[in-house]
Amino acid sequence: MSNLVVVGVDGSATSLTAVAAVRRGAKLRVVHAEIPVKPRYLVPDPASGALVHEAAAHACGVAPGIAVTNAVVTGDVAYVLEAESRTADLIVVGSRGKGRVVGLLLGSTPVALAALSHCPVMTVSEEHRPSADAGPVVLGVDGSPDSAQAVDVAFAEAAQRRAELVAVHAWQSGGAADADPGSPAQRLAQAVADRAACCPDITVRRDLVRGKARDVLLEASKAAQLLVVGARGRGGVAGLVLGSVSQAVMTHAHCPVVTVRRTT
Repeated sequence: MSNLVVVGVDGSATSLTAVAAVRRGAKLRVVHAEIPVKPRYLVPDPASGALVHEAAAHACGVAPGIAVTNAVVTGDVAYVLEAESRTADLIVVGSRGKGRVVGLLLGSTPVALAALSHCPVMTVSEEHRPSADAGPVVLGVDGSPDSAQAVDVAFAEAAQRRAELVAVHAWQSGGAADADPGSPAQRLAQAVADRAACCPDITVRRDLVRGKARDVLLEASKAAQLLVVGARGRGGVAGLVLGSVSQAVMTHAHCPVVTVRRTT
């Protein structure tokens, strides 16, 4: 683990909020992707350097002593950050970027990035305000390969934040979950059992809730400081870049969301 967090900034208030959400003790790299005015010509914008320096200064203000580097990189933002994700532990972006029309759902960059990234992706909304009573780390469990990968990320975040971990499994009778062996409670317990045994210092609570995963996780996010989900669930449609539940929580959750994609 490099302990490197990369934050993509674009000058919007949302991207500065994303900078403020970085975990303490990490090394921070602030990156701005600059798309050329013409495909064959690089036309640097003088304001880009000021933009990343402002974001870096903002990070130092909210996390004094943090090691910060910054860079302006030419190219499409999703692919610039995908390249950055190869050496990072976490990519952080605002859920809506500069120039987004008010009322639109999640911008295309976070969705594309979550489907491409080689490390977990955190999305932070402009409305996010850290609370003194920060609440637990909530983990969405559904038995999918991506969800299994998310378990390790959720435990690591809970340990770093010294927070309780709440593993949430939503189920509906008559759904695909009923075709799996074992009860929903057994599946939930099995999903976190090994990791919980290795992390005795983390308080783990299992929460089995009847309902749609989207609704259950959005409700759980109201009291959480972080929500961790797999990029695609068990019912994901082949060919989709991201599952519908993960897109919904990235858009509407009341706390920052970490989306985890299985990369091996």
